[in-house]
Amino acid sequence: MRELWLFRHGETEWSRSGAHTGWSDIPLTAAGRDNASALGRYLAGRPFALVLSSPLERARETCRLAGYGDAASDANLREWNYGDYEGRTTQEIQKERPGWSLWTDGVPGGETIGQVAARAEAVLARALQADGDVALFAHGHILRILTARWLGMTPDCGRRFALATGSASTLGFERETRVICRWNLSISS
Repeated sequence: MRELWLFRHGETEWSRSGAHTGWSDIPLTAAGRDNASALGRYLAGRPFALVLSSPLERARETCRLAGYGDAASDANLREWNYGDYEGRTTQEIQKERPGWSLWTDGVPGGETIGQVAARAEAVLARALQADGDVALFAHGHILRILTARWLGMTPDCGRRFALATGSASTLGFERETRVICRWNLSISS
């Protein structure tokens, strides 16, 4: 692998409202479909040695509309399972748990940050075996944790990497050091 291209899915109703969207299969909005089509124009059929997508519809549709409908599905790219906090905003949760942070306090009935990090590391191991650039179509938190692990940081450092819907980012190497090449590029229609 030379570069690892990260694509967050296009907008959904829940991403627009700020609701935590883990394993619920929420479709893209019209704006989200436009985001995904813009990614396709930006990439213009760029070849990748490996293209992987989360099995969730919002990522699969983004991948398809970007021109990579033949991507392999990888369950390790699913978003964080938010358990009891699925579909709720941070503000709603903080009314019950003042000061709550997903990154430090976790979620009842869902995955731990360590479990999400283990899935991210499995994706990285698979990507590193590819003979060329790799594209990943997935979700905000899993991609942020994957980036933290790429850089050798603890998973909770993912909170420092903002990632907009319909965005493109690239991880790579400077000589043998793992780096961020491009981050959170908004690709407009």
